[in-house]
Amino acid sequence: MSKAKMDPSNQSNTQKEEETMFSRIRKECLSFTTSVQESLQHKKAFFVGQGKKITARNEKEASEADLQTAKMQVEATNEAEQTKKKLEM
Repeated sequence: MSKAKMDPSNQSNTQKEEETMFSRIRKECLSFTTSVQESLQHKKAFFVGQGKKITARNEKEASEADLQTAKMQVEATNEAEQTKKKLEM
């Protein structure tokens, strides 16, 4: 056997590198999932707002629908940012 295969510190370093690589991949996948979820929440907010605008009986209800859409989109963005900050820790 070669010396590199027998050296326990070399195996330990390889294990740590693999763990680091898998950890990074996991973080990236979670970040991607969070971004997709945020995008879907934005789309949901858009369609909910459009539905409410279409069924609005007056200008006030239409503007309330716009405000609700904006609020839902801001909430989606804030949730995604919080999740991504947790992943960085």
